[in-house]
Amino acid sequence: MKKYLALAALLLLAGCEAPDPAERRAALHLPPPDFKGEPAQGAQLFSAYCQACHGTSGAGTDQGPPLVNDVYRPQHHADFAFHMAVRDGVRQHHWGFGDMPAVADITPEQTEHIVAYIRREQSNAGIR
Repeated sequence: MKKYLALAALLLLAGCEAPDPAERRAALHLPPPDFKGEPAQGAQLFSAYCQACHGTSGAGTDQGPPLVNDVYRPQHHADFAFHMAVRDGVRQHHWGFGDMPAVADITPEQTEHIVAYIRREQSNAGIR
């Protein structure tokens, strides 16, 4: 009987398909694996989507925290955290600005450009 249950389980699992890697990345709000963000494009996108709250060059405002800050260094907030913030929003946790809402109209590729820009600005400020 156990043999038949094991065989039935294997047949059932064989009919299941693993999610397509591209679909999985898209669901996680990540660009294709070979995509490289460009800081220059990110600067323009940051200005359009992020600057109102996060300030010129990511220096912060009274509406949102500075992203060019040691709190957001790569070892503490990986690039993936920025993708999740855009996709899902962020609950207030380091600062007293309130929750950040999701930004639905930014693509994973645009987000990657923004992250490249933020990382460049952090590096220029000595944050690594």
